[in-house]
Amino acid sequence: MHPQPHPPHHRRRRPIRIWLQPFLIGLVIVSAFVSCYVGLMRDPQPHRIPVAVTEPQLANKVQQALGDSIDVRRADSTTEALDALRHRDIVAVLGTGPHGKDLKLDVASANGLSTTTAVTKLVTAYAHGADQHLSVSDIVPLDRYDARGLAGFYVSFGVTLSGFALAQSVVGLSSLLHLRHRFTLMAVFAAASGLVAAAIAGPILGAVPAPYLPLAFVLALLAAAAAFTTKMLATYVGSLGIPLATLLLLTVGNSTSGATVGADLMPSGARTVSALLPPGAAVRAIADLSYFQSSHVLAPLATLILWAAGSAVLLAFRTTEQRPAAPAPPQPETAPAPHLSADDRSTPHRAATDGTTGRPTFTVPQKSPDAITESSV
Repeated sequence: MHPQPHPPHHRRRRPIRIWLQPFLIGLVIVSAFVSCYVGLMRDPQPHRIPVAVTEPQLANKVQQALGDSIDVRRADSTTEALDALRHRDIVAVLGTGPHGKDLKLDVASANGLSTTTAVTKLVTAYAHGADQHLSVSDIVPLDRYDARGLAGFYVSFGVTLSGFALAQSVVGLSSLLHLRHRFTLMAVFAAASGLVAAAIAGPILGAVPAPYLPLAFVLALLAAAAAFTTKMLATYVGSLGIPLATLLLLTVGNSTSGATVGADLMPSGARTVSALLPPGAAVRAIADLSYFQSSHVLAPLATLILWAAGSAVLLAFRTTEQRPAAPAPPQPETAPAPHLSADDRSTPHRAATDGTTGRPTFTVPQKSPDAITESSV
């Protein structure tokens, strides 16, 4: 009997699914990428930017005038306020000039140009309304080879992309490499990626003034987090894992990292996500190491370690759980009964017998040397 051919509509469905899935995935990725990057830069609004004010009366006036745009924090002295600025506890210090009439604003451009510009515009508008002159000083300036403050962002973006690309290759090698070999490959690559990226951005180009080894450690953790997260998603979700990692790490993670648009200028949802994803944590750690005496580097380091270690544990658990069972030992094959001629049936003495039934016996080749080598027919 010949199998019946499938109806024509069955033959047409599969090609449509084959090209429709990557087509839709591509549209989702490009829509998310443009929406995140362009949308966040379209109309950034300051939201409770922390500013220290050294005089109580001035603090009340500024808070009433600017509302929720800034978070006024009263400081007992200018020295205390400037120390908080250098440790990234605030983004600006507002006080009066030498004669008590003019206003003086101290900022840290290392916080990012978008945040510094927003604060300066807000305080300038207040000074203009109060008919006071405003002078601005940059207490923590950016490095001269990083005039726009984007070097840390581009370094973290490149390291994230490299870890993501490596994980894609490892996904294709899953059937060829043992689990420990894949883990070793990703771990060694993460370390090498951190060392190379830190050397180029730091000592070679001089754009990131962070200490070399701490910077390399942060970038290695970022590469590990990107690689293990991508591989973990591909293992759990299947063919949709790579697009999901693209959205999570390269699109949402990098766009909300706080480099191109400061975290204080993003919507509330983006602010929440910013510090929880590896790219945002890496950008914060690089800035702290470079300009703010590593004051708040522990939190982003913990985020990177949790992503890298957590993804590795989940990946190992899933891979061990799906390990195939050992194949069953081969069963002995039974040879078909030989065809006996009339002479054979009439003369049983021509064939060897087993001595009990009078039936002829013969040797059957077996696959296993421990199996039974003879069978009665």
